[in-house]
Amino acid sequence: MRVMHRVRHGVAWSVTIMAGLVAAWTPAAAKWAHATSDHFEIYADMSPAALTTMATRLEQFDGAIRHLHRTPEGTGAKGANRVTVYVANDVAAIRRLSGDRGIAGFYLPRASGSVAFTPRIDEGGDGSRSTRGGGIPQIVLFHEYAHHFLLGNYAAAYPAWFSEGYAEFVSTAAFEKEYVQLGGAAQHRAYSLLAAKPVPAATLFATGQTLTDEQRGVMYGRGWLLTHYLMFDAARGRQFQQYLTALNAGTPSVAAATAAFGDLRALDKALDAYLRQSRIPGLRIAYDKLPVAPVAVTPLSPGAAAMVELRMQSERGVNRATAAPIFARAARIAAAYPDDALAQGWLAEMAYDAGQDDVALGAADRALAADPTSRQAMLYKAQVMMRRAAAATPRDASAWSAARRWIVTANRQAPDDAEALSLYYDSFAAAGETPSAAAILGIGRALELVPQDPALRFKVAAQAILDGQTDAARRALRPLAYDPHQSADNPAARLIAILDTGVTGPAAMLALAKARGETVAATPSGPTPAN
Repeated sequence: MRVMHRVRHGVAWSVTIMAGLVAAWTPAAAKWAHATSDHFEIYADMSPAALTTMATRLEQFDGAIRHLHRTPEGTGAKGANRVTVYVANDVAAIRRLSGDRGIAGFYLPRASGSVAFTPRIDEGGDGSRSTRGGGIPQIVLFHEYAHHFLLGNYAAAYPAWFSEGYAEFVSTAAFEKEYVQLGGAAQHRAYSLLAAKPVPAATLFATGQTLTDEQRGVMYGRGWLLTHYLMFDAARGRQFQQYLTALNAGTPSVAAATAAFGDLRALDKALDAYLRQSRIPGLRIAYDKLPVAPVAVTPLSPGAAAMVELRMQSERGVNRATAAPIFARAARIAAAYPDDALAQGWLAEMAYDAGQDDVALGAADRALAADPTSRQAMLYKAQVMMRRAAAATPRDASAWSAARRWIVTANRQAPDDAEALSLYYDSFAAAGETPSAAAILGIGRALELVPQDPALRFKVAAQAILDGQTDAARRALRPLAYDPHQSADNPAARLIAILDTGVTGPAAMLALAKARGETVAATPSGPTPAN
């Protein structure tokens, strides 16, 4: 089961960005295809030329923000933490997928592969492009990838205003003839910047308080402004680094901000003056300073093409009830394509989500017969076997070993696949066993590979607590404790507070469960409250 993570975005805009992102698409010429590059996979009903252009621009965007921060590639193999982008027909399709009428795209970070959903950018109306590019949908896609990039490369605690302000800062990237420009005016935040009542810096830096909808919208705009100021004022940038160091060492946010910036009311005045400038600075990065990322575009197989829109619904996030109709439709389609490894792998996942274990196992076997390297089929075969082993009485150790062998096979196929590492660790809790040393090392490695996944981060923190490594647990939890998209009952923030009282080990996990009104049976790997 997947849980959706989303960000609301305003619709008042007049920003000029990315020319020609999706050029010359025509329904007659296009069909579903798959593009792969170093940092992205894209599924879209677009012509090969348009899809290549989209993937190239996204890679240039990644390259530009890497150049901005002098950021090298991550710790995994190339392509180990790609974002999969699904391109829906229009904004209406995105809203049907999300269940939210107020968004133009969304992003889900997870160990099994982070995904983003965006509309095709060739439409008019509410989600239309600007005169030179992708408009609000493109701003949203860039904003969401900025979250992925920031936490993937600098996994630290950030205040909400910076998490959102930084994403807004890079979201207005413009692709000119000879350079990429970062830091363009966030005109889609004009109302919150110029007309709404400002949220003062003292409120921006405070944590644990609930903002009104209007204040939250203003926070995005004011966060963009403060981030922009810090990016182009070296002295203020050094103050911000001082603040982050103190915050991540455990200093309360307002105290850390006051120590770093001085009087926060003076910072407000400086921000107001910065906003009143007739021109704001930007950063131009020549294309020859960016890496050239190869893009491979292939048409989807007939079976996968017939199922891809159901795949999008499945990837968006399901529970047992919502999975059932998706599975029913997918099973009818996949029956015509028994030798299509991708379609059968997708069916295995959809059947598992719907509780149809026999069908899931059969689909996984057909996928493996067509493609013995299908990790998706291996991992869903393992999950079916685990679910059966968990239900068996008496406990059968050989059944658990057989399930884990499929996970190990998938891991050997791709050692930097975080999903296999995470599932191997989870198999011990499911079996009621203490995780092995290899499993604990594996879950830590999984977080190194996909630091964006909040559930994975919480698992690592919980294991550290059970192992008596309280400081390591706090470091893992802090990015979640400050995540603006966590629930009001933020389990990471609560758990840090429990640790700060001196409660450690299994008692800390049980105290968190009690504080949240949960009934949790202690297991060797500890309870993991839901986000």
